[in-house]
Amino acid sequence: MRLYLIAGEASGDLHGSNLLKALYAQQPGLSCRVWGGELMQNAGATLVKHYRDLAFMGFVEVAKNIRTILQNISFCKRDILAFQPDALVLIDYPGFNLRIAKWAKAQGIPVVYYISPQLWAWHASRAYAISRDVDKLLVILPFEKAFFRQYGIDAEFVGHPLLDEISGLMPGNSIPNTNKPVSNQIALLPGSRKQEVSRILPRMLGVVDKYPTYQFVIAGATSLPEEYYQPYLKKYPNVRLVRGQTYEVLRQSTAALVKSGTSTLETALLDVPQVVCYAGNWLSYRIAKQLIKVKYISLVNLIMDRPMVRELIQDELNQENLQAALDEILTPEKAAEIRAGYAELRLLLGSGGASKRAATAILQVSGDQ
Repeated sequence: MRLYLIAGEASGDLHGSNLLKALYAQQPGLSCRVWGGELMQNAGATLVKHYRDLAFMGFVEVAKNIRTILQNISFCKRDILAFQPDALVLIDYPGFNLRIAKWAKAQGIPVVYYISPQLWAWHASRAYAISRDVDKLLVILPFEKAFFRQYGIDAEFVGHPLLDEISGLMPGNSIPNTNKPVSNQIALLPGSRKQEVSRILPRMLGVVDKYPTYQFVIAGATSLPEEYYQPYLKKYPNVRLVRGQTYEVLRQSTAALVKSGTSTLETALLDVPQVVCYAGNWLSYRIAKQLIKVKYISLVNLIMDRPMVRELIQDELNQENLQAALDEILTPEKAAEIRAGYAELRLLLGSGGASKRAATAILQVSGDQ
């Protein structure tokens, strides 16, 4: 049996790797070809394209790189046809994956979408494309099943894969060579794309000197070389960079400054009080602000449907606001309030086993079970 999987971001690589492990456990002879990263490759799949070559975010960035994007789409179609998979598995990354889904459907290739596009935030009309082009939709957020039902889509809620990824992780000892007590560590998670890091990390670092008794640690992305971070760290010799160990950094931290995205949910599941940060291209942000229909940008607040953690977006992400927000979550009272909310969040996300349930559904669609 053959499966072709496409993930275009670091979070997709993580969830895709766990999905692959579950697929191989149920179907040991499976052959998988993937777009993703090292995690999916290490899980046993053949890596075709790395997500670092696909990471174009925002309207302006997409427009600038449209030729590369179109070339990637054409190459992807040719590669899928040459591989002749029994099913195509799409993981988030909607701008690219929805195009491939439409094409694949026309080729008669069964399409499974795992981790649905966040159409409830914007582009709700794309739900009709999913209804037309996707054979099975697997969702990981509790409110998504009801959302897609409005469009006649019988989505299957499999639970959130992060529950399995993070289960069992407990606060541990300090990272080697850290010269501050673990209780005084603050994590910085500026994202995994160059354009994210370039806009968000300098603003995060702007508050470092205000907290001389704290050890700041950047949870760096493996998709970016260590050298990329060095220009940002020249003025902050006491800030440490630890690449590829985000969970280790978080579980040893008192608080975190976190770029919006899956990392906000990871931080919550590891029980770390956080401030959510986002700053993007000015024009892309203005366009998105007119289109996005949700009240919050962090998954934590979206799932809870209340402002449980502070969000600092675009111009609000400045030193004064960031320091005030960080001061607040460093107080025992606010930290306890946030952790109580995190406990509610875990209950809403359901039980573990998302990857196993998703693998079973995918194999059923591909004709194995």
